[in-house]
Amino acid sequence: MTEFWVSSGHHLTQRTEGGGLAVTDELILAYLARPELVPPEEACAAERALHASLLADPRRTVAGNEIKDIADADARENWEVMLAFRERLLTARSVEAAYLALVRGGLQGVPGLFLTQLVHLILRNALDGCEDPFVLRAAELFFRPQRVSLHEGAVLLADAEVIEAREGGAPLSPLVSMLGKEAASELDVLNEENAWTYWSRSDAFTMALNLGSSAPSREGLARAIEAFVRHLLNAEVAVAPLAQLEDPDWRWFVGLDAEGTRVGNALWRGEALDEATRERVIAVFSLTFADPAQVDPRVGERPVYLLLAMSPDKTVQLKPQNLIVGLPLASDRAAA
Repeated sequence: MTEFWVSSGHHLTQRTEGGGLAVTDELILAYLARPELVPPEEACAAERALHASLLADPRRTVAGNEIKDIADADARENWEVMLAFRERLLTARSVEAAYLALVRGGLQGVPGLFLTQLVHLILRNALDGCEDPFVLRAAELFFRPQRVSLHEGAVLLADAEVIEAREGGAPLSPLVSMLGKEAASELDVLNEENAWTYWSRSDAFTMALNLGSSAPSREGLARAIEAFVRHLLNAEVAVAPLAQLEDPDWRWFVGLDAEGTRVGNALWRGEALDEATRERVIAVFSLTFADPAQVDPRVGERPVYLLLAMSPDKTVQLKPQNLIVGLPLASDRAAA
C-alpha cells in the first residue's frame, strides 16, 4: 500500500474495531505543539506550568483557575478553545464521532483550522488503501482551499496556500502565470502520464487539478464524496458528474460550498442566473442512495444534486460539513 498524506497525523492514531480512529495521547500532543499554544519566551509562569503539565499528561483535568491565572488575554482564549475542543475529542468514541457531533452541534467556538485538520485525518482513514491519485488529489478540496483558473475549457484548481506562499517571483510558465507565481518549481496539472509523481508530493499539495475537461478528475471528486459519505454516515451512495443540472423535477440539492449554496438557492426560487454566476459553477454531481429507506420520503429514489462553485475572486472552499447536515437522510447516521 502506497503511503500518502503523512501530514494528516494518521500515524498518531489507532483504528478502532468499528473502523474509526481512536483519540490518542499522541494526537492531543500534536495539538499542544501548535504555535498558538506553545508558550513564548515572555509567557507567564502559569501558562508555562499548564503547558508542561499537559505535555506530561494530555488527558488530565484542568481546573478553571489554571486558565484564569494566565496573564495574557489572548493566551487565555486560546487555551479555553483548545481545552473545549480536547473535551469534545475525549468524550467521543472516535475522531469521526467527534467530528459529527461538532458539525451537528453547529460548530460554535470551533476554529476552522481544527475542523479542516479533522477532515484531513478522517479522509486519510476513509481513503486508506486508495491507489488512484485522481481521487486523492480531488479529495484535497475537502481540506485545502483552491484557486481557480479558466483556460480553453479547462477549470484548473491549484492549492491556494501554495500559490499565495510562492507569489512574488517571476512567472515560470503560463499555468503559474494564470494561477499565481511559484518561486521554487512549476505546478504540474495531474494527468495520466504524471499521476505516479503524486505519491512523492502528496503532502506538498503542488499538483493542479483540471476539474473541467478531465474526466478522471471529475470522477475522482465523485469517488471522494462517496467515500466521505460512506465512512461518516454509513450510507452507500453513487455520485456521478453531470455537464449541467437539467432536471425539471429536482427535489433536493446540497451546495458543496457557500457559493454553490447561494446558486442552488437562487435556482430553487426559480430565479434566472446571470452569465457571470453561471460561469462560477464549476461542477455539478448527482447523488443517489443505494437504500431508499435511508432517505427522506420527500426525495425517495430521486437524485440529490451537488453544486460546487467558485467565489467572485476565483477561489473554492469546499465545506464537507454541508454533506453531513444537508443530505436528506431519514435519521442521523452514526460514524464508526
